[in-house]
Amino acid sequence: QVQLVESGGGLVQAGGSLRLSCAASRSILSINVMDWYRQISGKQRELVATITSGGSTNYADSVKGRFTISRDNAKGTVYLQMNSLKPEDTAVYYCHAEIWAPIAGTIDYWGKGTLDTVSS
Repeated sequence: QVQLVESGGGLVQAGGSLRLSCAASRSILSINVMDWYRQISGKQRELVATITSGGSTNYADSVKGRFTISRDNAKGTVYLQMNSLKPEDTAVYYCHAEIWAPIAGTIDYWGKGTLDTVSS
């Protein structure tokens, strides 16, 4: 069982920065993949960034070079540093965890989401 608690979102002007945090109730070393997704109003939910238990990262083209996903294993927290924010980055951001269990198979966990608003 994994609970994900998000924080750090809010309102920022274009060009500014925000840092999102996702604290897991279980060691992130035991979580195979952690991601940040976002859902922009009127659009499908999309993958923003992912980080594996081994530290490999991947980003959507739309945020590459501006966003950075990282983790602090000691704190059990994954971060999304968002720089050079644009109004089109306005969305509900979700933390996601994926665990590959021996019996149950793949198990997905989601945070409740946090609304980030970028004003022009």
